[in-house]
Amino acid sequence: MVVKVIFSAFLKLILILLKLYLQIIFIAHLILIYLNKGVVMISLPKKDNNSLRFDFILFLSVIALSIFGIIVLSSATSNIPGGSRMLIIQIISIVLGMGVCILISFFDYNLLKSLGGFFYLFGVLLLVLVLLIGQGGENWGSTRWLMIPVIGITFQPSEVAKIFFVILISKHFERHSTEKNKSTIFKIAIITMIPVLLILRQPDGGTAATFLFILFVIAFIHGLPYKYIFVSISSAIAAFPLIWMFVLKEYQKNRLRTFINPELDPLNTGYQVLRAKMTVGSGQLWGQGLFNGTQSQSSQGVPVRESDFIFTVIAEELGFIGSTILILLIMFILFRCIYIAWNSKDLYGSYLAAGLTAVLSFNFIQNIGMNIAILPITGVPLPFVSAGGSAMITYFIAIGIIMSVSMRRNKNMFA
Repeated sequence: MVVKVIFSAFLKLILILLKLYLQIIFIAHLILIYLNKGVVMISLPKKDNNSLRFDFILFLSVIALSIFGIIVLSSATSNIPGGSRMLIIQIISIVLGMGVCILISFFDYNLLKSLGGFFYLFGVLLLVLVLLIGQGGENWGSTRWLMIPVIGITFQPSEVAKIFFVILISKHFERHSTEKNKSTIFKIAIITMIPVLLILRQPDGGTAATFLFILFVIAFIHGLPYKYIFVSISSAIAAFPLIWMFVLKEYQKNRLRTFINPELDPLNTGYQVLRAKMTVGSGQLWGQGLFNGTQSQSSQGVPVRESDFIFTVIAEELGFIGSTILILLIMFILFRCIYIAWNSKDLYGSYLAAGLTAVLSFNFIQNIGMNIAILPITGVPLPFVSAGGSAMITYFIAIGIIMSVSMRRNKNMFA
């Protein structure tokens, strides 16, 4: 009954947003008619073969994943304090994210190129503020959030910093493709290390690893000589003993130890891993049904099941079949994003779409991997499914930028 009510309300919100979408087109069209000169920042469909087309394939796929997430989250939060508020915030975040996504898609993504430096510095400033006045250390052992004054809402700056990072390094990789200047590679390394070091100070190893993964993906697509990639990987391996001794916190070391052998500390650091494995396995083929999971509905079940471990709820209540449907939907979204990056009209669009796809890919793989105990536990949410307002809006911003690239590419494959 609860799911039906939520689903009905969500459909109404989608209809409202589609109406808003048409209004945005109309207003933007009037603005362009009025200006009709200078640099056009917003592009609208024209009546020719090269007209822009809204990428409904990607957009509706992401909405389907978000609806899936709302349904699962309603079950995951049904027996935890503040669960209803968490669900409402999630729905509001999705609606806001959809609106921002649609709006961004109509802006030419090349506008971001000139603003990349400003966005990056703003992101670094937010990360510095987290270290100075951030919140979360008392409850979660990691200071990752900032409080927005007056409205009293917290958000995670490292999420938006990923977007800003992609915008800037895509510009530098495009520049390197024409200039072949070694100083550009040095700049890219500095641009990468500043947010990585700031995030490691929080500490948040999972998010820091995301930045390195983004760099690796764009560098690989760029065609950076393999010797640079080999040297980077070799250096990271050689530096691991130093990282273990001087960088990693004790709880991070314990996570790595219990990842290898959860039985070392089954009641503390290994508790999440063992519970997650038990919960995933108990779902079997068809699952135990929504709101009926033995572990996911228990107060003694998997901790943080509304966020980091929400995949365990999916696996237990919807089983192997439900988990497979989710993974197939995720793969379809990622494949669509990769296709858009591949067919971009310019290099900057390719790097931009690829970097943002890397953000989504890393989070999808890391979250599901740690839920089934094949990757170490990190605080990485499942995009469009896990609870978290700032992360949800950030993911929609990423999709909006990718859709902007899509609307200006050469039309193929369902347009």
